[in-house]
Amino acid sequence: MNFKNFRLNIVARVILIVVSVLLLFTIIQKNEYIVSSFLLGMFVIVQVFSLVRYVELTNRKLTTFLESIRHSDFVTSFSDKGLGKSFDDLNQAFNEVINEFKKTRAAKEEHFNYLQTVVQHVSIAIIVFRKDGKVDLINNAFKRIFRLSNLRYIHELSKIDNNLSDMLLHIKAGERDLVKVFNENELLQLSVRATGFRMRNEDFVLVSLQNIHNELEAKEMDSWQKLIRVLTHEIMNSITPIVSLSSTVKDLLIDEDNIRLRQDIDADDVESAQSALETIERRSQGLLNFVQVYRNLTRIPKPNFRYFEIRELFDRVENLLLPKIEERHIDCTCQVVPPNLMLTADPDLIEQVLINLVINSIHAVQDVPSPVIRIVATITGHHRASISVADNGYGIKPDNLEKIFVPFFTSKKEGSGIGLSLSREIMRLHKGNITVRSKPMVETCFSLHF
Repeated sequence: MNFKNFRLNIVARVILIVVSVLLLFTIIQKNEYIVSSFLLGMFVIVQVFSLVRYVELTNRKLTTFLESIRHSDFVTSFSDKGLGKSFDDLNQAFNEVINEFKKTRAAKEEHFNYLQTVVQHVSIAIIVFRKDGKVDLINNAFKRIFRLSNLRYIHELSKIDNNLSDMLLHIKAGERDLVKVFNENELLQLSVRATGFRMRNEDFVLVSLQNIHNELEAKEMDSWQKLIRVLTHEIMNSITPIVSLSSTVKDLLIDEDNIRLRQDIDADDVESAQSALETIERRSQGLLNFVQVYRNLTRIPKPNFRYFEIRELFDRVENLLLPKIEERHIDCTCQVVPPNLMLTADPDLIEQVLINLVINSIHAVQDVPSPVIRIVATITGHHRASISVADNGYGIKPDNLEKIFVPFFTSKKEGSGIGLSLSREIMRLHKGNITVRSKPMVETCFSLHF
């Protein structure tokens, strides 16, 4: 029986069952129709079962549809002929949803392939692993740097360097580090950065590693050249007059044959010799002090990290330098935003850095009509603490901006040239950095980034 409408099909089946039941009750009372009654009863049961299956067809289609989505089986299509418009609409809706899932899956696969291509193409080594050390992804740059074809667990890197595997397993999200690794007698100086994310209810760590050995060598050579130029300048300034005056003393005291003391030494010659010896002593002492300062620069103590309020640090610096500030009538303000901002660092070393910077600012504004110094601590956009010291002094010439952190470079007659070098080294030990921007007679600002 094939009706064009689902409702008519149901009505016809129900009518057929009712007629069959009435006929069954009619003939079941007659003993001569026992076989017919049995067959008619079976026919009624079959009709009822068929009606139930027919009515449950929608549920079966819905189950098939949901199973297809659950198993990502998007090749299934739904179509029924002769069941009416309601079933046609239902099948069309199912097929449209299946097609949308197909498009979404295809788009995700294209996006995944795109990201895979980008990750494999970049020259920076990338590795993604789980907390237990199981590697989820490595790119071609990682394989090339460490000469690996595959990597399943982080601890397998211990074959290359034990420190590398331990560092990766214990690195925290947001941390930076510089690691030296020897791989087959090749030195790798790796700049390491880490970030964490959660996916599929599991924590992952993404680490990027960049070999900056060549860049560091070039920068190191440039720094050595700058340092050597400064050292040569300072040493020559002391040695040249010492050599010249030593020759003068020799000429005053020794005869032309360099055999014995001259007998005709007068009072003027003695006075000249004494003056020359005093100058030699003074310049020698200056050279000795210079070497001692250099030794101090290379012997910075290891930071003793503590968690403290920046406001306390500012109060100590302000109390220490208050006499100089008041003597020069400087408008000096300290501001901490938020007021209870905390910092993990060595307070004594950071205090020394701030003292150096504030003293430099005091010297910079000494000839300014309305001297101003601002010391501000705040949180940057990367949620890290930052301290800045700004003044409206004479500033720094553009060609000196790259030189001011070189040891012993100074533009001040009374300066030693190690304050900023010392400050940069202290910040490096804190895994931070110090930056400067300067607009002469407007603002010069040194910033400490932690």
